[in-house]
Amino acid sequence: MPDTDLVRVTVLVNGRPEEVRTEPDTALLYVLRNHLGLKGTRFGCGLGLCGACLVLIDGHPAYSCDTPLRAVRDREVTTMEGLGTPGRPHPVAQAILDGQAAQCGYCISGVVVGAAGLLAENHDPSEDEVRSALDRNLCRCGAHNRIVRAVLAAAAALRASR
Repeated sequence: MPDTDLVRVTVLVNGRPEEVRTEPDTALLYVLRNHLGLKGTRFGCGLGLCGACLVLIDGHPAYSCDTPLRAVRDREVTTMEGLGTPGRPHPVAQAILDGQAAQCGYCISGVVVGAAGLLAENHDPSEDEVRSALDRNLCRCGAHNRIVRAVLAAAAALRASR
């Protein structure tokens, strides 16, 4: 591909401006993983159906596999890496660890991102609200009930810390 087909796009990722040079229709998922080295966002189905690739765009969960780079210009993207650190994980990630809610772990970054988006908007979700918010996340291991309990525990921990 000739260099003339490439564009420079600056995207705010995890609070930092990142400049990439690629085709404007490149999926955000590939920019995050291949250009920026953020491997927490995973490829699952490539069709926006499984939730493995969830990121927050302006605080709202979105599938990065079918979001073109041009759609996030002048918007804030938050990935799993932007939610915490290994030494200080996001409360949802910590609750999932504490509750042993993850098995293979493939879907968990998308679950954490989706749940973080929910808890940013709703500090006291019901079990049904958590299930509804995480409905877009497929978990082949069958850990849904433990994941829901972990998200509810994280919500309680966040409320207690306020």
